[in-house]
Amino acid sequence: MQLQPEELNPSVTARVPGHISRDDRYFRDRFQGMPLEGYTAIFQRMLDHSNIKLLLDCNWSDVKRDLSIDRTFYTGPLDELLDFRFGPLPYRSLRFEYRTFSQTQCQPVGTINYPNDNDFTRTTESKILTGQASPCTTVVEYPIPHQPGKTIAYYPVPREENDFPHMLFAGRLADYQYYNMDQACARALSLADQYAS
Repeated sequence: MQLQPEELNPSVTARVPGHISRDDRYFRDRFQGMPLEGYTAIFQRMLDHSNIKLLLDCNWSDVKRDLSIDRTFYTGPLDELLDFRFGPLPYRSLRFEYRTFSQTQCQPVGTINYPNDNDFTRTTESKILTGQASPCTTVVEYPIPHQPGKTIAYYPVPREENDFPHMLFAGRLADYQYYNMDQACARALSLADQYAS
């Protein structure tokens, strides 16, 4: 989906900071970090609970009638939850193309944005973000247009006509918000506090 910046909700472009400094971090938060064992380990531990039932490789539409549960936190695509009755919402998807180089570092910083006339908008060299040491390095991530049923929806395309202001869900896809990881975690914690009482 090719849109001009002024066609998007201002929250999208506000996510990409512009800086003139020698600080090579993507964000300017005082404390930044990656989980020591990665996000996978965190989620495996959170989901390892007798009150949590995890269903994989299924669509919401395939299981929603068979579930007998007290509460569901939906984090998938909002339009899918509504059986596309209002049409599909626009998303951006990703093609993860991994390029490995026989050098210790390829980019000067972890993430580089390419906002102009490239067929990708950013590249990420993860080992810079995680602090790994290796004689090789890998660069990844190219966005592609989302095709329902063919690609995975990763990023919503917030525009005024796509708002669902009276619904409460969780996560980037269900809230249809362009969250950073810290915002997604804060949203989840807030919902957990709200529903725990």
